[in-house]
Amino acid sequence: MPDLMRLEAGHAAAVLAFEVANRAYFAAAVSDRGDDYFEEFAERHRGLLAEQDAGVCAFYVLLDDDVVLGRFNLFDIADGTAVLGYRVAEQVTGRGVATATVRELCRRAGAEYGLRTLRAAAADDNVASRKVLVKAGFVPVGPADPGHLGGKPGTWFERDLLV
Repeated sequence: MPDLMRLEAGHAAAVLAFEVANRAYFAAAVSDRGDDYFEEFAERHRGLLAEQDAGVCAFYVLLDDDVVLGRFNLFDIADGTAVLGYRVAEQVTGRGVATATVRELCRRAGAEYGLRTLRAAAADDNVASRKVLVKAGFVPVGPADPGHLGGKPGTWFERDLLV
């Protein structure tokens, strides 16, 4: 059974392998991270850990043994709110993995970080991500800036964690 774990320095190789293995799959739904992302991965990973240590973000990996099945992140933590982002490996899509993990991260967001509200943006053509958000209790609240979604039109979703 997969475990949702807070990102650590020791996860770097497994996270990079996850990103490389799923690059084409992710690029079909969201903008590609570009070659620089992969070439500078070690530095970027250290940067994420620094942001996490500063308390402005919380990064998680869904691990099955030492294999990353997904990444689930809370960005811009402030004033009881945060932005949720996630991606799961192609091999586990359609199995409820993303929905179950988003629900668990919502629980942790309230219990561990005292958050009251989570927001997430999904491109209008990313039907799978939109379904995950709705199944996890998010409701659409308005249009998302296409710049936030790699130039694609989309929608902001929100979940009240106190309900």
